[in-house]
Amino acid sequence: MPLIRISMRRGHPASHPAAIVDGIYRALRATFEVPENDLFAVVHQHEAEEFVFDANYFGFQRSDRLVIVQITVANTRGVTQKKALYAAIAANLQREPGLRPDDIFISLVEVKREDWSFGGGIAQYVA
Repeated sequence: MPLIRISMRRGHPASHPAAIVDGIYRALRATFEVPENDLFAVVHQHEAEEFVFDANYFGFQRSDRLVIVQITVANTRGVTQKKALYAAIAANLQREPGLRPDDIFISLVEVKREDWSFGGGIAQYVA
């Protein structure tokens, strides 16, 4: 079960967050074998002074449309799958909602399977 956290500046059209969630979810389904309906996402929108980044770090040219995507996943995927995920997210978000690749920042947080509880105070993966 991935947990998707999306951060961006406030002021985008109302359809923008939904399109980002959808593009990330489709990429996860295609590359990480995430099952249907396994969708948990939180979108955080910030005022400009609360969303701080270096516009040129690593040679990119980021704009105020930067979207930071952090996905918490079980530590069961290799480098090939991760690279495929990054590419699929970038392609999906470039198509809809029209983000530039330089404005897509992705970070994976890997945890062990016993680090998840989907409800009821139970570690379902190891129960």
